[in-house]
Amino acid sequence: MRRFRWLIRRLLGGAREFVSENAIDPLPIRHGFRGYKLSDLRADAASGLNVALLAFPQGMAYAAIANLPIKYGIVSGAVAAIIAPLFAGSRHTILGPTNATAFMLFASIASFAAVERLFYLPLLVLFIGVLLTIGAFFRVAELVQYVSRSVIVGYITGAAVLIIANQVDHLLGIEIPGGTADEAQTFFTILQTTFSVIETMRWEAAALAAGTFLVWYALTRRLSRLPVFAITIIVMSGIYEVLHRFAGWDLATFASFSIADLAPQMPRISSRGFFADVSRLIGIAFSIAFLAALENSVMSKSLASRVGDRPDVNQDMLSVGIANIAASLTGGMPASGSLTRSALNFSSGAVSRLSSIISGFLCIGGLLVLGDYMDRVPKCVIATLVVCIATSVINRHHIRISLYATAQDAAVLITTFICALIMPLNIAIFLGVGISIILYLRAASQPYLTEYEFSEEGELREAGEKRTRPIPAISIVHVEGDLFFGAAELFRTQIQKTSLDPDLRVIILRLKNARHLDATSVVALEEMVHFLRKLDRHVIISGATKDVYRVLKNAGSVDVIGRRNIFLNHPRNPNLSTRHALIRAQELLGTTEADIRIFYDPGARRT
Repeated sequence: MRRFRWLIRRLLGGAREFVSENAIDPLPIRHGFRGYKLSDLRADAASGLNVALLAFPQGMAYAAIANLPIKYGIVSGAVAAIIAPLFAGSRHTILGPTNATAFMLFASIASFAAVERLFYLPLLVLFIGVLLTIGAFFRVAELVQYVSRSVIVGYITGAAVLIIANQVDHLLGIEIPGGTADEAQTFFTILQTTFSVIETMRWEAAALAAGTFLVWYALTRRLSRLPVFAITIIVMSGIYEVLHRFAGWDLATFASFSIADLAPQMPRISSRGFFADVSRLIGIAFSIAFLAALENSVMSKSLASRVGDRPDVNQDMLSVGIANIAASLTGGMPASGSLTRSALNFSSGAVSRLSSIISGFLCIGGLLVLGDYMDRVPKCVIATLVVCIATSVINRHHIRISLYATAQDAAVLITTFICALIMPLNIAIFLGVGISIILYLRAASQPYLTEYEFSEEGELREAGEKRTRPIPAISIVHVEGDLFFGAAELFRTQIQKTSLDPDLRVIILRLKNARHLDATSVVALEEMVHFLRKLDRHVIISGATKDVYRVLKNAGSVDVIGRRNIFLNHPRNPNLSTRHALIRAQELLGTTEADIRIFYDPGARRT
C-alpha cells in the first residue's frame, strides 16, 4: 500500500511538473507589435497582397486536388490566414490548404459518394482541429522529429504521382461515368478508369491545357516575382472566353457561387449517430492531423532558422488546430502550414503576423467579388496548374540522397512510394513510418558486448581471442549501447552464451556505456541472474550510471542482484568500479590470487 501511494504521488508530481514546464501561450500575438511603426505596416500590407495573389488561385487548385468545389480551398486559405496568427509562435507562417493535406484528403475520401464528402467534411475538419489542439498541449509536435526524412520524400513523391494521374481526365476533357470516379482511389485504378473512356477525350481541352502550361512556364522563367498563378488563370480564362464565344468551344468549368453559398456550414451528425461517424472519420482525421503537424513543424523550423527566431513547434501546432476548428465552422477544407506562401511572405519583407491577417481578408474580398465568375474558369486550366504544383514538389535531389545514403533509407523510400501508389495515402504514410521505426529499432537493439581484461600495467583493454583470461573464473564483459526492450533478448542471449565456459564462475557486467534500461531489459537481467545462480555462478555490475541504478532501484532489482554486487561509476576514475568489482568477485570465489592494479592517467597515478 505504501508503494502504491508513492507511485500515485510520483505520477501526480510528474503531471504537475509537465504542465508547469510546457505551458502554451493562449494569445501570443499580443506580444508581436512592440515598437511597431508605420513603415512596418506598409511592409506587412505589401506582403499580404503578394500572398493573397498566390493564396487565392492556390486555394482553387488544392480544392481541385481534393475533388471538392473550389470555394472550399479559398475559404480555408482565408479563414486560416486570419485565425492562425492569433495563436502561432512563428511570425511568418501562412496557413491554408496545402499539397500534402489536399493529397491525403483526396485519397481518404475518394471512396465516399460525392454528397457524403460535402456532408462529412465539416465534421472531419473539426476532428482534425481538435486532435491538433490537444496534441499541442501535450507537446506532441516535438515527436515529429523522429519521422524519417525518407518517409516524407517517399510519401510526397508518391502522392504527387497519384494526383497527376487524377488530373489526366480534366487535362484531356474526359468524362468519367458517375460512380466510377468514386472508386478510383489508387494510381492504377485511376489510370484504368481514365483510359477505359479515353474515346471521350476533347482535343480542345488538351490544347487549352498545353497553352496553360506554356504561359505558366514562360512566366515562371522570366517573371517569377509576379503572381504567376493568378496571371495564368486570368489569361487562359480570357482566351477560353473568346474561343467559347467565337469558336464555339464548350469545356467543363467550375460552378460559380454567391455570398449565400459562403454561409457557415456547421458540422452535422449523420443518421447513423455520433459514434458511428467518429469510427468512420477518426482514422482519416488522425492521419491528416499527423501530416499537418509534420508539415507545419518542418516549415516553421525552416523559416525560424532564416531569421534567427526560436521556433516553438507546439505553439504553431496549436495555431493549426484552432485554424482547422475555425475552418470547420465556416465551410473550409483542412489547413496546414504552407511552405510556398510562407516563403513568399518572408521574402516579401513581412515584419509581423499582420501580413497573414491582411492576406486572409483580401482573399475574402476576392471570394465576394469573383465568386460569380468562377464558371468561366475551365477545369483543364486548373488541372494543368495542379500538375505543375505536383511536379514541383518531386525533389530529385532528396530522392537521390534517400536512395544512396543507406540501404535502410532506400528501403523506406521505395516502400513508402509504392504503398502510396497501391493503397490509400493515410495507410501508406503510417506504413512508411512503421517500417522506418522497425529498421531503426533493429539497428539500435544490437548492444556491443566484448570481453575485457587488465594488462600487466593495469590498463583495461579488450581481451585478445588467443589470450587466456588472467583469472579463468572471472569474465569482465563490457556492454555498450541501448538496453531498451528491443535489445533485451539479444543481451540475455549473448551473456548466456558467455556463461557456457565451464571454468567461469563470475561475470562482471561493465555498464558504464549502457543506456536506456527499461522494464523489459530489467526483467531479462533478473532472469539471467536467477539462471546463473542455479549454475552456482554470480553476476556483478560495475560502472553503473545514476540513471541505470535508479531504474534498478525503482524496479526492486537491487535486492535481486544484491547491493554488494553493484558498483557505481566514478567519473574521475572510470576503472575504479571495475577494480572494486574484481575484489568482490574474489570474495565470492574465496580467493585473493590476483594483484589488481588499475591504471587511469598516464604518468599520474596508479590505484
